[in-house]
Amino acid sequence: MDRLRLPRLMVSAPHKSSGKTTVTLGIAAHFASNGERVSCFKKGPDYIDPMWHRLASGRESCNLDPWLMGSDGCMDSFVRAGRDGTLALIEGNHGLHDGMSIDGSDSSAGLALLLQTTVLLVIDSRKMNRTAAAIVMGMQAMQPQVTIAGVILNQVSSPRHAEKQKLAIETFCRVPVVGAIPAEKRLVIAERHLGLTTVGETAGAAAFIRDAAELVSLYCDMQAIRSLFDSALPLAFEGHSPARPVTLPEKRVRIGVFRDAAFCFYYPENLRALEEHGAELLFIDSMQDRSLPDVDGLYLGGGFPESFFSGLSANRSLMRDVKELVDGDMPLYAECGGLIWLSRSGTYGGKTYSLAGILPFDIGFQPRPAGHGYLQMRSCSESPWFEKGVEARAHEFHYSTPIEGAAGCRWQFDLMRGQGVTGRHDGVLYRNLFASYAHLHAVGNPLWAKRFTDLCAAWKKGR
Repeated sequence: MDRLRLPRLMVSAPHKSSGKTTVTLGIAAHFASNGERVSCFKKGPDYIDPMWHRLASGRESCNLDPWLMGSDGCMDSFVRAGRDGTLALIEGNHGLHDGMSIDGSDSSAGLALLLQTTVLLVIDSRKMNRTAAAIVMGMQAMQPQVTIAGVILNQVSSPRHAEKQKLAIETFCRVPVVGAIPAEKRLVIAERHLGLTTVGETAGAAAFIRDAAELVSLYCDMQAIRSLFDSALPLAFEGHSPARPVTLPEKRVRIGVFRDAAFCFYYPENLRALEEHGAELLFIDSMQDRSLPDVDGLYLGGGFPESFFSGLSANRSLMRDVKELVDGDMPLYAECGGLIWLSRSGTYGGKTYSLAGILPFDIGFQPRPAGHGYLQMRSCSESPWFEKGVEARAHEFHYSTPIEGAAGCRWQFDLMRGQGVTGRHDGVLYRNLFASYAHLHAVGNPLWAKRFTDLCAAWKKGR
């Protein structure tokens, strides 16, 4: 059994939209500006919050999702990403006790138990007084093994309002209130249909981070919060040694990755897994780059292509390059936004845009989610990507769906849970192309990167 000495803290809340992201950003930016190496993490499959974490801390932020990655995968990722930091800051998702399992093992509370960390609870203080204490007591009683070590009151209307809640919580719950933040309209990150807007889409994102750090520092006891980090005992774990560096192998293939404002959803572990299996990654701007570099495969991640349809559609030369190589059996892996880009057309905001035309269907958007949540899938086809019969877990969040042309596709997966492309299937197969609405995490799908790079190597050899 190994032990990692790493001060750590989870920021959670009774429910979503309580302000935990702003508090997390403020804490990360404050301590980073004071010389700490803050390693941030996000519980759950979300891509956007880690982008904000990275801007606040200056370091990569990783996801920890017990349902997608398993407990061992979460522990391994936490140790690998946190071992060279001086603080680890984990932002929970939804409410502290929300999760798929009735025992709470895949909730933020379950993750806190796994990582042996205490919780800083952020409460939306509006429209209540002593009831704040009842909420904290309920959070404590639901899973008593989880230690709620501090509370921050958010959106307080006045010092008197804050004092009433502070007195009630500290009297009845025996938990210190370490901050009371007043309502501040400028510290609200704009939201879109898929959650918060990304860093790249938000004007003044760096200024927002500075304001968050200033507000949290002004209205919270940062010394007390720092002591909450230090209350974590050395983390006991088996497996990855915190002293062992990861040595990347010699590069054997070159994989182009669409990475820009339209395509920005990539788990760091997925990119790292490709590198650890011998891939050199070349980043491609899907709107500015008019041709492909010399690559042996392509990775088209998720994002918001619908917000950039005009610029994407105008880049016909890049689309022609990709189609020619795909028709020549070059491997291509696409998820969600990438699947949309590969389709014949996309209709959004009353306008229809021509797209790559590699997949034989047209994409439309609807006002409510077409697919939202976790996916559980079983492979119904043998392919270079997945063996027949293998099961995979993923997540989806999309407002788009094919409106015509999907009936004749060959499919990789039958769905056991979720919507996917058709409600019954996900994972379109065409030559050496795989495209789906599923977002896979490499930690929970350890063969994915090897199969991808092996396929690229085989195509490179036969060119």
